[in-house]
Amino acid sequence: MSGSQESNAWIVLGKVGRVHGIKGWVRVISFTEDPDGILDHPALRADFTASLTPRAAVRQLEVDDYKQQPKGLIVHFKGIDTPEEARLLNGATLSVETESLPELEDDEFYWYQLEGLTVFNQNQECFGKVKGLLETGANDVLVVSATADSIDDRERLIPYLRDSVVKEIDLKAGTLTVDWDADFLA
Repeated sequence: MSGSQESNAWIVLGKVGRVHGIKGWVRVISFTEDPDGILDHPALRADFTASLTPRAAVRQLEVDDYKQQPKGLIVHFKGIDTPEEARLLNGATLSVETESLPELEDDEFYWYQLEGLTVFNQNQECFGKVKGLLETGANDVLVVSATADSIDDRERLIPYLRDSVVKEIDLKAGTLTVDWDADFLA
């Protein structure tokens, strides 16, 4: 990974969906580029803040079996053997420590590393901060939200095309430089 990481930082890789069957299986919505990528991390931290559990909690879950089906991934977690137990997982986010993610090449970045970077064009005009990224099929798109330092209050959608649009990413400085005119409507 490029840049230094604070210890105990967590990155969400997916979310637990509905119960599947009667033996504790659940659907897992994977946020990884390859949907099976979440399975590279058999031990996941489940955060139940947004789930159906009666109170906010965090728990370790261990994948002990999975099946890829036409409608997506279904997973069985160790010790979750009934639909009632599985139903309590619904809505939980699944995350891993950022330091456990595979190391990337120098010119590659995880999406979470780009979020929060301040975006400038080559004329040093500030567009705001990266709020998130969208997958469009053709290429990913940066969602840039205006800040107090922005040249205007527009949200911008800027293609994440390395070299042609995205010219420089400096994680230490917290900046991303783009070849993008302030008047472009995107």
